[in-house]
Amino acid sequence: MTERSGQAGDATGGPAPTTPVCYRHPDRETYVRCTRCDRPICPECMRDASVGHQCPECVSEGRRSVRPARTAFGGGAAGRQGYVTKTLIALNVLVMVLSIASDRGGDAAAGGSGFGGLMGGGTPLTGWGAVLALWPPPFPTEGVATGEWYRLVTAMFLHYGVVHLLLNMWALWVLGRTLEAVLGPLRFLALYLIAGLGGNVAVYLFSNPYSASVGASTAIFGLFAAIFVILRRLGRDTSAIVPILVINLIFTFTVPGISVAGHLGGLVVGALMALVLAYAPRMRRTAFQAAGGAILLVALLGLVLVRTAALTG
Repeated sequence: MTERSGQAGDATGGPAPTTPVCYRHPDRETYVRCTRCDRPICPECMRDASVGHQCPECVSEGRRSVRPARTAFGGGAAGRQGYVTKTLIALNVLVMVLSIASDRGGDAAAGGSGFGGLMGGGTPLTGWGAVLALWPPPFPTEGVATGEWYRLVTAMFLHYGVVHLLLNMWALWVLGRTLEAVLGPLRFLALYLIAGLGGNVAVYLFSNPYSASVGASTAIFGLFAAIFVILRRLGRDTSAIVPILVINLIFTFTVPGISVAGHLGGLVVGALMALVLAYAPRMRRTAFQAAGGAILLVALLGLVLVRTAALTG
């Protein structure tokens, strides 16, 4: 009998099939394949998918191709975490601590003239950062009119005492989280800063040029106006916000020491910025919103120039 030699084969005479191995771990045999690229994957490389499993590379590629979630006004979903609101509150609290420290035992925290002595008094820090048009004559060397424009921004982070701070921070906590979730972090921050700036510009325009003003309420009133505009744009009921806004306006006009110009200025500018954010056309929303915010900023800076010329001319 003749003996024959050769390669082992299957029943049809072809080469024996090899066991598939994981493309990322060649030493591991597997019969599971990625449902997207069809490459074999071991249990360590399996990622659950809607149907079957996918490999890590296909999962990463799929995440890159998925557009991030956006709010109705183009903002990022990260706004639901309220990071900007929390940061603004923390910044205001930090500045209050620094203000108290700068006073060296004075009435920075309480003991001032407002609310039966519950409000605090001025400190070196509030004196540096308050909205002040001009230092009283005969030495008008300080104030916005002398070039200290930074006061229009710093004033919205300063407060006369802890009670003043708490009232504004409570309102910011309530309004800010809602608006940030709807608008997204960047748009909410732009709204807050532009409304606060608008209120401080109104103080510069219409208040006694020798009186100082501080407080986040310029921005807070902008948030009141914005939440009303946003709710109307979304077709939701605004009956809950109107009484709160009316009560705050009554306080504005009846309580001594409150800056009427600052509150109304923040209210108007906040409403305008909210209209820009809420009614921007969908196709070119971001460009329209950015342009609208820039126009408001330019208009506010123009008003500052006009007022400065009137005071120094």
